[in-house]
Amino acid sequence: MGARWYSAVWRWHFYAGLFCMPFVLWLSVTGTIFLWKPQIEGWLDRPYDALAITGPRASAEAQVAAALKAVPGTLHKYQLPQGPHEATRVIVASSAGDVRVYVNPYDLRVLHTIREDARPMNLVQRLHGTLLAGDRGSNLVEIAACWTITMLLTGLYLWWPRGRRGLGGVLYPRLRSGRRIFWRDIHAVAGIWVAVFALFLITTGLPWAKFWGSYLRDMRQVTGTVDGPADWTIGGKPAAMLGDHAEHRAMSAHAPVAGPALDRVVAAMYGLGVAPPTMIAPPAMAGAPWTVTSDAANRPLRTSITIDGATGMLRSRRDFDARHWVDRVVGYGIAAHEGALFGLANQILGTLTALLLATLSVSGSVLWWRRRPQGRLGAPPRRERPRAGWLLLAGLGVLAIGMPLFGATLVGMLAVDRWLLPRAPRLRIWLGLEQPA
Repeated sequence: MGARWYSAVWRWHFYAGLFCMPFVLWLSVTGTIFLWKPQIEGWLDRPYDALAITGPRASAEAQVAAALKAVPGTLHKYQLPQGPHEATRVIVASSAGDVRVYVNPYDLRVLHTIREDARPMNLVQRLHGTLLAGDRGSNLVEIAACWTITMLLTGLYLWWPRGRRGLGGVLYPRLRSGRRIFWRDIHAVAGIWVAVFALFLITTGLPWAKFWGSYLRDMRQVTGTVDGPADWTIGGKPAAMLGDHAEHRAMSAHAPVAGPALDRVVAAMYGLGVAPPTMIAPPAMAGAPWTVTSDAANRPLRTSITIDGATGMLRSRRDFDARHWVDRVVGYGIAAHEGALFGLANQILGTLTALLLATLSVSGSVLWWRRRPQGRLGAPPRRERPRAGWLLLAGLGVLAIGMPLFGATLVGMLAVDRWLLPRAPRLRIWLGLEQPA
């Protein structure tokens, strides 16, 4: 019975790994780059953050006017400068999409313009989350993430030391026992050390996925736990685009120009302790308050404020700890996923996790390639099907409900395994499930 279970788990681990490994490598590389976003963007923006003070600072209204003169459109957001040597960032809603305009606040020269979706780290984020393929890419990444969970769980079952003595090959690799043992140990040990962190990274990344993020939103609507628009993108698009921002864009042609109201809002912002970067957005209609939000990568520091543009008076303030507990849990998870929750240590831990996941993929590929029969895929041989207990079925049910795309693809895989493969002897031989006559 034990051999049958081991063989079955090994086969599913093999299939999951073969599908997931390219995605794991891709997500490890792009995710590692994104982890260092603050340092990379600071380096890219260094020409615009070391400006000489050449006179009195121009008003925010004049800075926005200079940006709109360079890029025709309407004011979408004004980023509050954090220091006297920093260029002002003005995001203009133009016919070509949102454009970031860097303005020298002293002489009102436009230093640089770039579309928001063309900024390097925004491009890396889309490569990571959607493969630049929109909703289909997001769904594909989500399926790979779900099956990576299966790969890790089945790997833990295979790793479990059954009567083995010593910790060699269990907690550390045996480096002098030949190539076969070396690669096997590298694979097993990397898997056990990375498993918990990898499972955390995968689960905290699911709210961004198009299908799972929409699934979470729909479940919250059913359970009455919706608390405003989600503070994260779903399938690469802000959840607020379905509501507040969509309305703002539709009415932007009728929105008031920045005018002196922006200067009153800017003056009111200093001293309120909003974590940078601080984004100021104009109202969609005259008389409505201006909206100020923190876009801090460490999401527990984020705040949302409204200010009366006519008087500069604070209308409302909502900090992170006032949001629904679901939003707070997801916010903490996303901050840790992006390496922002506890600073440099978080970035280093995320990088090590990505490195171990890449090691897991490379070593697994080497193991497969070395044992693969010539001209065949080389899946583990099929034994008599083990009896599925209620605990296994319950676990699969929980995973399928929690990750519907996993459930759907699992049903498809089981159907192929149960009905297609028995009718395709050549395919069974190529897979390695049967030996040729």
